[in-house]
Amino acid sequence: MRVVLAEDLFLLRDGLVRLLEAHGFEIAAAVESGPELTRALAELEPDVAVVDVRLPPTHTDEGLQCALNARRDRPGLPVLVLSQHVEQLYARELLADGSGGVGYLLKDRVFDAEQFVDAVRRVAAGGTAMDPQVIQQLLARRAADDQPLARITPREREVLELMAQGRSNAAIAGKLVVTERAIAKHTANIFAKLGLEVSDDDNRRVLAVLAFLDRGR
Repeated sequence: MRVVLAEDLFLLRDGLVRLLEAHGFEIAAAVESGPELTRALAELEPDVAVVDVRLPPTHTDEGLQCALNARRDRPGLPVLVLSQHVEQLYARELLADGSGGVGYLLKDRVFDAEQFVDAVRRVAAGGTAMDPQVIQQLLARRAADDQPLARITPREREVLELMAQGRSNAAIAGKLVVTERAIAKHTANIFAKLGLEVSDDDNRRVLAVLAFLDRGR
């Protein structure tokens, strides 16, 4: 699996390269600026891009804008964003086309190598890998002016947050220490309250939830 990595801090970039290579990834390019990222994504056509939001020369949203532009030129290009903060606008831009292959992780909340590697693989396969804090903030924004979310119970909200992270019913059941049958019931109730089509396909149901969260753009 070929990766283009964009990170301006040398030690972090080098560490990510070594980590990914140790887990069988091929680093097609490891760059430190927006222009380099744009060229790498256009010329190398990687399986997934792992991108810091803030890159030279602007140190604002250079990295993400380069990735989003590349995703418009190549629809469905898997992009995993690494950031120091939850920036809802960026998260919503990633979700806007509803095609999957997106992730948004907070650097200081990646606690082990397996967690990060799993997120890269999931995004590369067309799935999602959203940090819980990103999901919580999107939910909070929607809840402020959305009646369907107001009808969701606290337990259903927990299930919804875990679902939006890309977890299966079995994984959610294990996390909440309940039966998979109970989670299936909760997810059915959530989809009914949100007016969404029920789906047993993990990625489709995640995309449905994320599309709902993005509806208030």
